[in-house]
Amino acid sequence: MRRCVALILPLAVLALAGCQDWQSALHPRGPEARHLDDLFWLFTWILTAIWVAVMVAVALAVFSRSRRRTVHPDEPLATNERAERRYTGVVWTLVSATGAVVIGLSILSYASQQRLFGHKGEGVNIRITGHQWWWEIRYEDPRPDRIVTTANEFTVPVGQPITLKLTSDDVIHSFWVPSVMGKQDLIPGRENLITFTVDKPGIYRGQCAEYCGLQHAHMGMLLHVVSREEFDAWQQAQLQDAAAPDTEERRQGQELFQKKPCVMCHQIRGTQAGSRVGPELTHLASRRYLAAGTVPMSRGNLAAWIVDPHGIKPGVNMPLIKLEPDELNAISAYLEGLK
Repeated sequence: MRRCVALILPLAVLALAGCQDWQSALHPRGPEARHLDDLFWLFTWILTAIWVAVMVAVALAVFSRSRRRTVHPDEPLATNERAERRYTGVVWTLVSATGAVVIGLSILSYASQQRLFGHKGEGVNIRITGHQWWWEIRYEDPRPDRIVTTANEFTVPVGQPITLKLTSDDVIHSFWVPSVMGKQDLIPGRENLITFTVDKPGIYRGQCAEYCGLQHAHMGMLLHVVSREEFDAWQQAQLQDAAAPDTEERRQGQELFQKKPCVMCHQIRGTQAGSRVGPELTHLASRRYLAAGTVPMSRGNLAAWIVDPHGIKPGVNMPLIKLEPDELNAISAYLEGLK
């Protein structure tokens, strides 16, 4: 009994872990996601019915063969020509039905492409570039001074069409926020498009869905869906330069950041840090997570990430930087103030 409980309990916990709906294709929050959900359940019920029918047919065949052996115990290979012809007709009927089902489902799946990837009208245009292992997110605008760049977390207005232009800087990635859209690949040298609308505010988690290297599992993202007014306020805040340090420790942190190798990879608008090799850090502390959804945002996690990124995310491209304890404290305090 104890062994059964010990086996069932972990399985039950694992199953219940899937009940959270912030990263679930079975909890659609937009028309594209609902269409995919409807398609999924249609395929599931049709294929379940076919499986049940096949199991019933197998059971009947086994029973029929056993009965024939009882009637003709001395002739186990005896056949009935009339019955065999009838069975042949049944087989051909089922083969034809199988072909019709496969063709029908294929046509239905193909017809869904237009609904999922068709143009939805004017809305927010976002260019997303996949890196090993983080997402570069750039809000396009005809005015260069209105372009917003962030990383791993992005915000969109509820009820409006969103167009994502997807590409990759290194290997093939796949962009997927299950609650609001289907998957789409990011391929080096090519631009793929995906459009979607979200009709319920909230926070939805996404994930790279194409194996892209050692830290593929730690290449997550967050989609924040807010009202149009909140989106405009967020965008305006993101357009501002980094806030000036408000304490002596943070001022020291800013100076150290610009003297250390950090400045060679990251951009913080309003400072001398202007590189775009790594993620944009101008409003780093406004994000919920560090390292593409790996750990929650906090000063402690910032310090741990700075001093040993490979201990949190082995294989990441961020190099180790030798810092004294006071230097680490000052830099983490400065980054914590970038909201």
